[in-house]
Amino acid sequence: MALQAYNLRSTAMTAPTLPADRRDIPSWVLIAAMLLSFIAAEYPHAFSIDWVRAVPAASALIALSVAVIIGRRTARPRLAAGATAFLQMTLFTLLGVVLAYALAAKSGVLWDDRLAVADRVIGFNWPAVLALLDKVPAAIWVLGLAYHSLTVQMIVVIVALSSVSKFDVLRTTVCAAILSGFVTILISGLTPAMGNLFDPSHYRHLWPSVAWLEQGLIAGLRDGSRKVLDLTMLMGIVSFPSFHATLAAIFIWSFRAMPVLTVPGAAWAVLTILATPVFGGHYGADVIMGLILAPPAIIVAHRLTRRRPSPCPPSSALSAAGPLDREGRH
Repeated sequence: MALQAYNLRSTAMTAPTLPADRRDIPSWVLIAAMLLSFIAAEYPHAFSIDWVRAVPAASALIALSVAVIIGRRTARPRLAAGATAFLQMTLFTLLGVVLAYALAAKSGVLWDDRLAVADRVIGFNWPAVLALLDKVPAAIWVLGLAYHSLTVQMIVVIVALSSVSKFDVLRTTVCAAILSGFVTILISGLTPAMGNLFDPSHYRHLWPSVAWLEQGLIAGLRDGSRKVLDLTMLMGIVSFPSFHATLAAIFIWSFRAMPVLTVPGAAWAVLTILATPVFGGHYGADVIMGLILAPPAIIVAHRLTRRRPSPCPPSSALSAAGPLDREGRH
């Protein structure tokens, strides 16, 4: 019995443990940069946090952190990679929204007139588009559900990539999402806008856009009356560029790594992009700029997270050079 107990202890002590992957560092650095940017941007407005309502977010972060530790301690790479991706994206979402709030509170003249002019130059006739769409309730439901399913798409991408051990694609996807989101939020601070608003009461079937619902929030941030952050009710307020379009485009690239999901995943993401101007209340220029941001974000993220060749071990080098003689010469 004593020998058995000793063997069990020895096995536990020598159980394989996954080390932290250095290719996750770029995403962590970006998250840290977002935190520092928020601290700098919110001064001197000094937002406060409703700590009671922050409990669900804190609990989710703790649960994901525990999952990461369990995945590494038990040498389960798929669990470790998936939990790490979820942890990074959750932190990015929380910090991204509050950073956008802080920048909105300091932003200057709204850019809506300029963006509306850009849309007319491009040829977008939104009243005509909205009137036509209002005649097709089925299309409204399909596009509306696609737009509001972006979080579900992210969950599917992370779970699917981690389950089939496509860890390189997963890290690139997460890093590209965080990088492009960070850039989008910073640009939005320079180009604040209420959004491409339309009054839903003028239509029979169209839903109110997110931009229409967020008018009071943006106004409160700009006039300083909104100072308490409710982490259970964080809303995306970025108009230009559209991060919905950027992230959907990144997901199209991610789905290509999984043949079974390539076509349905791409179709899902394309519907999201098409729905973004109407249900997000974005200008056409917002969506076009969001799509332009996706490819460079993927390229940069791929370079930041790519696998570096490990240096050749000394023993291997000696073996390749041949045996040593008694005086230590080859």
